Amino acid sequence: MKKNSVLAWSVVVALGGFLFGFDTAVISGAEKSIQQYWNLSVFEHGLTISIALIGTVIGSLLGSRPSDHFGRKNTLYFVAVVYLLSSLGTALADNWYVFLVFRFIGGLGVGTSSVTAPIYISEISPADRRGRLVGLFQFNVVLGILISYLSNYLISQGGESSWRWMLGVQAVPSLVFLILIKFIPESPRWLILKKGATEKALEILKIINPLNSDKELAAIKASEIKLGESQKNSESLFSGQYSKPVIFAVLFAFFNQVSGINAIIYYAPRIFEMAGLGAHSSLLSTVGIGLINFAFTLLALNFIDKVGRRVLMIIGSFGLVASLFLVAFTFYTERFSGMAIPIYMMVFIAFFAFSQGAVIWVFISEIFPNQVRAKGQTLGSSTHWVMAALVAFYFPYFAETFGGAATFSFFGTMMVLQLLFVWRFMPETKGKSLESIGDNIVLH
Repeated sequence: MKKNSVLAWSVVVALGGFLFGFDTAVISGAEKSIQQYWNLSVFEHGLTISIALIGTVIGSLLGSRPSDHFGRKNTLYFVAVVYLLSSLGTALADNWYVFLVFRFIGGLGVGTSSVTAPIYISEISPADRRGRLVGLFQFNVVLGILISYLSNYLISQGGESSWRWMLGVQAVPSLVFLILIKFIPESPRWLILKKGATEKALEILKIINPLNSDKELAAIKASEIKLGESQKNSESLFSGQYSKPVIFAVLFAFFNQVSGINAIIYYAPRIFEMAGLGAHSSLLSTVGIGLINFAFTLLALNFIDKVGRRVLMIIGSFGLVASLFLVAFTFYTERFSGMAIPIYMMVFIAFFAFSQGAVIWVFISEIFPNQVRAKGQTLGSSTHWVMAALVAFYFPYFAETFGGAATFSFFGTMMVLQLLFVWRFMPETKGKSLESIGDNIVLH
């Protein structure tokens, strides 16, 4: 029962990931109708699509402040309310400026969620199941993307106002998320380190780890002493003490996006049409990408605590390098044989979901010591979203100017560098307590 309690808490918080994925991808089905409805110029249309990403970057940059000050649980309440307001506001907007405001608000929710949800799950998870439980967040992200694609397809049959229903339907899971947060406890590590509420934290630790709760409590308090009691609330993340986890988080997030994943998620139909497919075939191929992403994320969750984060990353990096250079070679030779490009893209998505997609939020949530975990997660998340915005913004320009061969060769080269980074420097965090990971990375 107690084991199931931790799983239930993780599933509730991972709903934030579902809304994250749904909110990110749902605009793809509505963007053409929105452009026509308000007769938007090219610039206005681009701003309409990117405004949520701008909000996401800001939300991720500021995410550590409410998480540390108000607590992980209260911040998740904020995230749920923001998602609810965004879905209703965009669906009911009577002018373009109001629509932009609510899309921006939704982006704030995505950014804050990407900081707070992985932190919370990592801090309430037993070490031997932490990878799978934190991985639920990414699983729900890709599930949200897939459901938004299917939802858009079904609702699109509803006429001119169908785009409002596409955006408004998100209010239902947002309301469910808001209600369920009431039934989860606060993070015991936050209670100890930020509030000094040791007894309350111990009650929660007894549910999480009944056999070793006292030992875990002692380890949390010992880590506080090791890293400096006087500095716990004011320590700068960029002091030399934390240089290793800072470098790991920034590089991990950087490589995640220069793989080209968001270019493919956002522009898959455009890429397939570049390869000679018709509009209908391109749409079907996009649904296939969503299904592959979902299936291989689920597969990765079954391996992440068995073989470890580093092994998944090594396997995935080899697959990403091979698939990206195959895409580049096909564009270079211009030998577009039917489904060649879509197949290579699906191979890419499979290896990405099995490695970077499943590992990123787990790894970044583990490598920072308790005192600066929220700040570290903010750094990794904001790096991720800044790079996502840059890739999404510049991809059409680079693809049109330099062509598919050069663009995908660049992504492939970046994955060669990622493989070298993982091979030489990435530590394994599988099965270790958060405190021991912090000690090993920071203090040695």
